[in-house]
Formats: sequence, structure tokens, C-alpha cells
Amino acid sequence: MTTATLAPESVGLTREEYEEIRRRLGRDPSPLELRMFGVMWSEHCGYKHSKLTLQLLPTDNPRLLQGPGENAGVLDIGGGWAVAFKMESHNHPSAVDPFNGAATGVGGIIRDILAMGARPIALVDSLRFGPLHDPKSRRQAAGVIAGIAAYGNCVGIPTVAGELVTDPGYRGTPLVNVACVGLVQHGEVARSRAAGPGNPVMLVGARTGRDGIGGAAFASEELDTASEREDRASVQIGDPFAGKLLIEATVDALRAGGVVAVQDLGAAGLTCASSEMAARGGVGMRLELERVPLREEEMRPDEILLSESQERMLLVVMPEAADRVASIYRRWGLGADVVGEVTDGPLLTVHRAGAPIVSLPPYALAEAPVHRPAAREPDTLRARWAMPEVPQTDPAQALLALLAAPAVAVKRVAFEQYDHMVQVRTVVAPGAGDAAVLRLPELPPKGLALVCDGDGRLTSLDPYRGARRAVAEAAANLACVGATPLGLTDCLNFGSPENPEVFWTFRQAVTGIADACRAMKIPVVGGNVSFYNESPDGPVLPTPVITMVGLLEDVASTCGAGFRRADDMIVLAGGTDPDLAASFYVSAVHGMHAGRPVDVDFDAHQRLLAVVRDAVARGWLSSAHDCSEGGAAVAVAECAALGGLGADVMLPGAPRADIALFG
Repeated sequence: MTTATLAPESVGLTREEYEEIRRRLGRDPSPLELRMFGVMWSEHCGYKHSKLTLQLLPTDNPRLLQGPGENAGVLDIGGGWAVAFKMESHNHPSAVDPFNGAATGVGGIIRDILAMGARPIALVDSLRFGPLHDPKSRRQAAGVIAGIAAYGNCVGIPTVAGELVTDPGYRGTPLVNVACVGLVQHGEVARSRAAGPGNPVMLVGARTGRDGIGGAAFASEELDTASEREDRASVQIGDPFAGKLLIEATVDALRAGGVVAVQDLGAAGLTCASSEMAARGGVGMRLELERVPLREEEMRPDEILLSESQERMLLVVMPEAADRVASIYRRWGLGADVVGEVTDGPLLTVHRAGAPIVSLPPYALAEAPVHRPAAREPDTLRARWAMPEVPQTDPAQALLALLAAPAVAVKRVAFEQYDHMVQVRTVVAPGAGDAAVLRLPELPPKGLALVCDGDGRLTSLDPYRGARRAVAEAAANLACVGATPLGLTDCLNFGSPENPEVFWTFRQAVTGIADACRAMKIPVVGGNVSFYNESPDGPVLPTPVITMVGLLEDVASTCGAGFRRADDMIVLAGGTDPDLAASFYVSAVHGMHAGRPVDVDFDAHQRLLAVVRDAVARGWLSSAHDCSEGGAAVAVAECAALGGLGADVMLPGAPRADIALFG
């Protein structure tokens, strides 16, 4: 095959990008090399449209042990221990194969945490679908929830928090964002930087098959009506039992010593893992494809290099530790094969039957070109800020309608399928409080709190304020269980960055997150950008999702959201000037997607959260709940329902009852 038979466009590259490849190599790439560039320079792997904008996010913090650029962020939690956490999307695979797309999303994010040397202890998911009366959306929701449950439950990691949102804006493209949290001691934090020429490169875990080939490039494309049929082969197939064995074997191998670097094989498989490890370490790497254990016969070199078969990791080990590390994996029933070595030359070389078939500088693959997309404020944005007259509605009927809305209704359909008690750390379970709370037997009496928040509806009305509100609400949820924010990871779900209005929205949302984090001194330790969430129905609602982790000094002091005792006083703390603009009430009850979201006063917000945290720590509160979708009335109703009690309340005066109740 000649280079001329493979057009750049066939692997998702532009002519300009092809010329950049020629400039970096000083020659034409071979067809195999071009396929490798196609996946590595995809949006999913290369972040070529978002990299410059992401530099706005603050990362510095005294607790920071590892920020963006590795498999996950790591923050100190005291006593020589640290928490590792990250969030990723699996939107495109879940759209075409909901069960396997969601299940492998869970498996992939678990391995990211494992690659930091941390033992995974909890999962968090944020799920968004079209209206559930639509058969396709209902089928996607059922498949995704079952896939998350199947993998998480089998691998023994509790799913303890999340979101389940339905909106017509997600009908064509569901959003499946999954975060994982793990614990690691300071001296055991692992990295993915290859080092030591002559050190063996070892492929561990499952065998390599043809599943998932091209998955990274597929995740960088828009979906159409044929995608469900044509792209199913690009969806990986996971094995949670092998995933559980991989966790135990890798924890054992890292503790035994001799492992220099470790990397998950996810998007772009062996191509991505080898090139990123070599590029980060400033070394070369030689791979021998005949040493890769295969699950299928007669696999081509491109299939081996681009396969996204699950439950695999790539290690660089010391020569004297190779046999010991291999024996650990084999003891757990997993493969462990030396497939190459680190070299001191600046090249990634791939050989088959002794003959070189690839020779590339690792940085050329791992560092995609940076694009500067055009940005333009949407033409209709400011017109949507105008609030029409909201008709008067019977408050009781409006409250019932809000409580029945999927965004507010109890999410038992999801969390009852998840095992949230495995590992016996869970103190505040899903649905019982504003955030999940986990005990830390490693650091008694401390605890961790986890939450995720996002609001595509608000972000579509004002991306800057909507993103700021997501950060503020996540911090409020943590305060309600008595936790102080440590840091956050985000998942940024948008349409095509080549659409100037979409990219303007994306940039405004990132700026909002950055400004909110600076105001609250919360570092962004990592995250994920998912572009091209589009279908024939158009772009998905712009949806930045925030997963925030908090620390409790004494987990015994936490509280849930449900009322606990009759005759307790109910206090509405904070601002008492409600507004119907952009409220969930006008959207869910009156069908109005209008108004500009009220911005957050972070000085006042910080003071309020400090008071709430202090009150929880002192044991003064029997319950705490933030007012969000549906306002104060929905918040009181939720607290009453959770506690099995009633409530008699008098809200501050307002020009209309619905403003006081639902603003």
C-alpha cells in the first residue's frame, strides 16, 4: 500500500494537519503511521481545539501533588495520604451501545485512578438523556444504568453519587460522564513517564482483540442516524471480573517495587500509551508486535496498535523486577508479557518479525497541533434573556408538577441498581444527603465527600454564569454534609468546536469555572473535554459537569438532608431575594426557556458555606439541604419526604407566591 492510497481525510485529519506531519517527520508518513496520527490527533486524544482555553483553569494549591497532565489529579488529605480523582466522558459509545459504552466508561476511569498508584474506592456518574417517554431515550437510559451497575458492582467499587437529568436537548446525544476516586499514600503515587534505557516494557492484563478499533476517532465525530449501526464495532467490550483482577494485581505490583511507570490502555490503545509514556519521559521506545498476546488470529499491525481492548495496562519495569512483576500478574490469572524496551534515542519504533514498520518521534504523536477556533456569541442569546410575563399558577399544583419532574424526582431507578455499600465506607448514601460521604479507616476520624453538579439549561442561557453556578452548587452540596472543598475535576460536554457559536459558549463556560474556582480557592486537578456531541437534531445542550471532592475532619459530625425530629426549627439561610428568571419553575411548569441566570456573589456564598460547615461540625444541625431546582418549596418537600415528616413554613414575602416558593 502506498501513502497515496490513504487520504488524510479518511483518518480524520485535514490537509493542513497532514502537512504538519510531513514537516515534523521530514517525510511522508506510511499508511500505518498516518492511522496512528489520525487517532492521536483526534479531538478525544489531542485536545487540539480546547488546549489553549483549558489553560485558564487554576491548578495551584498547597495540597496539590499532581495536577493536569497525568492520568488523574492527586491532592494531599493529611497523614501521608492523598486522594486521586478524575472524570471522563463516554458519550459517543453510550449513544450507539448504551450498556457496553457505559460499562467500559466505568472501567476506563477506574484504570486512570489505578495508574496513579491509587486503590479506587468510589464512583460518581452524571447521566443525561432525552425525555423518557421517547423510546430511544428510555432504551439508552436503561442500558447505561445497567452497564454502570454491571461493571461497578462486579468490580467491587461503590457508585455513591451522581445526577440523572432528562431534557429534549439530550435527545440525540446522551451524556455519560463517570468519575472515580481513589486513595494512595504520598510515597506510592505512580507516574506515566517512561525512563531508563534498556528497561523492559510490559503489557499486562487481557489479551488484545479487534474490539474498539478507532474508538478515539469515533468519539471525535458527530453522530448521525446510521451511527448506531455502523459504529458499534468501535465500542469496546469490558470484562469487570478481569478489571477486578487487574486492580488487585497492579496494586500488588506497585507495592512490590520495581515499576518505573504505568499507563492505562484506553483511547488509541498501545499507540497512545507508548507514545505518551515516551514523550513524557523524553525517551524512545521499541515495541515488538509479535510479542503482543492476541485474542484473535491474523490481526494486522494497525489493528494491534489501535485496538482499544479493555483491562490492559502498559508498564515500564526495572530489568531485575520483570520476572517478579510478571509472576504477580500471572498469580492473579492475568497476562504479563514483555513487548519492548525503553531506548535512549528520540524515536518510537515498532517492529514486526524483526523488521521496522513505524519510526516516529514520540512527541510528534503525543503533541497534537493547537487550533484557534473562531468564536461568536450566539445571535439569539440576549433575546432569550428577556423574561415574558409568567402566568399565575396554583402553588400546590405547581409543586406537584415540579416534584414529578425527572430532574427533581427521586432517582431510585438508578441508584437502587448500584451497590453503594461495597467496601463499607459509605456513611451518607445516594439520595440521603446533598453529597455522598465516605469514612476513611486509613485516617480516622476523617471522611471524604463527593458530589457532581451541572446544568445545561442554565449554561445555554448564559454559559459564564451557568458554569459559575455549577461550581457554587457543588460547593454548597459539600457544605451541607460538613465538608470543605479540596478540588474538582470537570467534564465539558459541547457540540462541534468548529461552530463559532459553540466554541464561544465553551470558552465562556471555562472562563466561568476558572473565575469561580479562583474566588473559592479550589484547584482544577484534571478533567475531560467532549466535543462533537451533535446529532441531526443539532448540538447537545452545553453542559459543564463538576465533580468536587471535600474533606471532613470528623465523619461522625456529618448530616443528611431529611428532617429527623418533629418540632425542629427550619431556617432558610442566605439570600432571601428570589427571582423567576431562568428558574427551573418557569421551564418545567410554564415551558419557558427564558431569563438570564442570577450570578453568584462568591463573597457572600463563601461566608454562608463557612457558617453551614461550622454548624454541621458543631452538631447544631440535624439536616441541611441546598435550594436549587424548584427553589425553597421543593427543598422543604424533599427534606420532609426523606425524613417521613411534615413541615409548617412561612417564607419571606415576595410580590407573588410563586416567586417566594419556586424562585
